[in-house]
Amino acid sequence: MPKFVTIGYGGHEGYDRTPQAIRNAAHAHDAKLQNDGALMGIAGKPVQVRNHEAARVETKNGPFMKSALPVAGFAIIEAADIAEAIAMVSKTPCAVAHGVVEVWPLEQP
Repeated sequence: MPKFVTIGYGGHEGYDRTPQAIRNAAHAHDAKLQNDGALMGIAGKPVQVRNHEAARVETKNGPFMKSALPVAGFAIIEAADIAEAIAMVSKTPCAVAHGVVEVWPLEQP
């Protein structure tokens, strides 16, 4: 079955203004996805890694990409196709609490 990487973006302001019942349902949905095999996690502090021409490893704390909302978490899900993956993430906390979720198909090289 195809795999998809999801990136959830969201901030406290949007989360806090979302009704509690909707947030609770979204967290229950996340728990179901996890119970069904999705690998999910809250975003920690990132580290950029470079090793140009395999000459020297350089690291820098912080994200490489910038966005209007902070990265909240990641998941790897399995779905029959992109439409099913979208349906799966459409009820997650970032999607319902004024954030956004990106869905990236994992293509095999």
